[in-house]
Amino acid sequence: MLPSREIAEVVGLQAMAWLAANDELLPVFMGATGASTSDFRENLQDPVFQASVLDFLLMDDTWIVQFCDAQELAYDMPMRARAALPGAEQVHWT
Repeated sequence: MLPSREIAEVVGLQAMAWLAANDELLPVFMGATGASTSDFRENLQDPVFQASVLDFLLMDDTWIVQFCDAQELAYDMPMRARAALPGAEQVHWT
């Protein structure tokens, strides 16, 4: 079951805060996405940017485990939160 949009955005904010505090991983995110520190600050409330942070974290199980352990979240919560944010809609080609 997907969380509400509000819960998904809270998880997105938690992911952004966790990533911002991670001195090793934040530069990897910025290098991969082209985002700057000002982009990070300016887009805190943007669910699309939150989704991009969750997409990034979902690329590596180790990152998800570290994030979820730090936030005391179930390991599937980032994936469920991502599915509730913009851009996760299923595309039907037929």
